[in-house]
Amino acid sequence: MPDQPPYLRIADVLRERIANQDWAPGDRLPSRAELAQQYGVGDNVIRRAQELLISVGTLEGRAGSGTYVAEPRSRLRMVRSIYREQVGGSPFQSDMAALGKRGTWESRTDAKVPAPAGIAARLGIAEGELCVRTAYEFLADGKPVQLSTSWEPYALTAGTLIVLPEGGPHAGIGVVRRMAEIGVRVSRAVEQPSPRAVTAEEAALLGVQKGTLATHIERTYYAEDGRPVETADIVVPAATCEIVYEVPVSQ
Repeated sequence: MPDQPPYLRIADVLRERIANQDWAPGDRLPSRAELAQQYGVGDNVIRRAQELLISVGTLEGRAGSGTYVAEPRSRLRMVRSIYREQVGGSPFQSDMAALGKRGTWESRTDAKVPAPAGIAARLGIAEGELCVRTAYEFLADGKPVQLSTSWEPYALTAGTLIVLPEGGPHAGIGVVRRMAEIGVRVSRAVEQPSPRAVTAEEAALLGVQKGTLATHIERTYYAEDGRPVETADIVVPAATCEIVYEVPVSQ
């Protein structure tokens, strides 16, 4: 077995000291130079260890001030469930209401956007074929907690009242109900979650540190005939939100 990288060892030491209450929430950690001297490592090792702990919400960095032990925060519970789609309305709003919070979202739609290769493959269309792309920022009591970028084939909805997901008489009712308005019955969704760090742009939108760990969900909705009708990339910060899957069981 290879030796543990030094920064992971230091991260474990710092995490243990916080667990033992050597530093309480809100306390400022010693400087990187002081910690490096104390543990006999370079400043870069301390930096990487702190960045790791910041990414999982154990520490927080304050520009021009230093690194602090983060205040404990309850994580928002995001439920992924087919039942919520069947009931109608917004699953996100339902989740937030269950937590006593107001769930809202902001969006920006661009029509006739050429599909990148990866998106085209997920939608079963040719690269460069036109799509409707909508970027969402989901808010809990006005604070950003989730991002999503949705893609729909333009040929599927062009000339209909649902061509704009957040415009027209059927705005904001979700993919399943919108597609039903044009006679397309969505029968299943496939989701593939994976961990990754947020990008600089995502960090700015979510109000978190660059490199913060997140759950990235690649979701695709399929019609009864097997056609993909929408695909999306959903980004949920791991330190502030937990994702729960509710799976139906047939008797």
